[in-house]
Amino acid sequence: MLLTVGRIGRAHGVRGEVTVEVRTDSPENRFYPGAILSTDPEARGPLKVSSVRWNNATLLLAFEGRIDRNQVEDLRDTVLLAEVDVNEEMEEDEFHIAQIVGCIAIDEDGSQIGEVIDVLPLPGADTLVIARAGSEILIPFVKHHVPEIEVAKKQITVANLDGLL
Repeated sequence: MLLTVGRIGRAHGVRGEVTVEVRTDSPENRFYPGAILSTDPEARGPLKVSSVRWNNATLLLAFEGRIDRNQVEDLRDTVLLAEVDVNEEMEEDEFHIAQIVGCIAIDEDGSQIGEVIDVLPLPGADTLVIARAGSEILIPFVKHHVPEIEVAKKQITVANLDGLL
């Protein structure tokens, strides 16, 4: 399954590097020289990674055939996609975003809250976006607020702590 693993930001320097907003927990497994990434929009790719390096906490990538700043300017805001086996063995309490989106969120009494429509990768913690009665609710995706996830049942339990809902 193709999953989002990053989004290209601005060009960096004059040698064709771009900044990447990483959207994967294992960038070393997705971004390496020789990796081929699909893109959204599709017409901008596929892109073959030619170099990878970190500049402080920012991932910098260069792509084969794009050797200067002018050749990467048009890639800004391109979403990078990688083929990922969502059924691969993962640690307990690890999930792919694709497994979470579409789950029904319920409270601890079993009442339906809404449907998870996105997971935002925010600095403090990933955050669930739950559609509910024409609006959206943001819930920190941490054990304290989301004590139970049943991927097979497509169901997430949200603890209504301190009036969260």
